[in-house]
Amino acid sequence: MKISNLFKYILLVSLIAGCGFKVVNQSELINFTLSDISTTGDNRIGYIIKNKLMIYSKNNKSNVIDLNVDLKKTKTIKERNIKNEITKFEIYLNASIEYQSNKNGKFVITKNGSYTVSNRYSQTLNSEKKLIKTLSESIADDIVDELILRANDF
Repeated sequence: MKISNLFKYILLVSLIAGCGFKVVNQSELINFTLSDISTTGDNRIGYIIKNKLMIYSKNNKSNVIDLNVDLKKTKTIKERNIKNEITKFEIYLNASIEYQSNKNGKFVITKNGSYTVSNRYSQTLNSEKKLIKTLSESIADDIVDELILRANDF
């Protein structure tokens, strides 16, 4: 009886361990080079996104892509307290990306986040800047992921 159970466990472990799952290295999937990155809209967000994407402009791949990124930032009031004072803001970042290569295309990425209003104005500004930086870096990562998917179609 024990040998039968032991055999079942060994068989189960060998089936699970041999499933063939392999972690994908994203750098192996990048088969393009970004030659020209132009941004319009908010300068700070454009600067962050452009610097994050410049890493992919030094690759010597055969597929060359030009990017045009149009950025829009919208800041809205999310919450107010009983005294009608603003307690939270919400920021929406909208990036419309056009790419030119063998094929032309367009896609849109939207991110949002909120931050609380502090007692000091400088702390509120720092919270806003940190949120914008985080959202911008997230948009840049999403742009690269989308280009990887679309570059395989070229």
